Amino acid sequence: MNKYWLKNPEPHDFPAAADYLELLFSTEETNVFVDNLKKAVTITKKGKDILRASVLPLLSKNNIHVKENLKKVKKGDKLSPVLLVKYEHKLIVADGYHRICAMYYLSEDLEIPCRLV
Repeated sequence: MNKYWLKNPEPHDFPAAADYLELLFSTEETNVFVDNLKKAVTITKKGKDILRASVLPLLSKNNIHVKENLKKVKKGDKLSPVLLVKYEHKLIVADGYHRICAMYYLSEDLEIPCRLV
């Protein structure tokens, strides 16, 4: 995608998304979402728009996971695209919240690769 991002989500991102989604949906619904995320094409959206649409607060730069992601980027490591679910006019960040916040600190206008179902 670019210097910050892998082209595709890493295999461990999908079970992480499922763990979160199972807190909100049945196992069957979660499985459908995850299967669709695996098949979805990776698109890009601005970090500021993802945060606004998800109604999630920007985590502090001092959050340990945000700091870890910023360190990875500064070392030249690439981050995994985020996994998003749109459900009943709400955006759910199934995996990648800390990555979104980390990138926001670099620039709120950066394009973030994501899979959206």
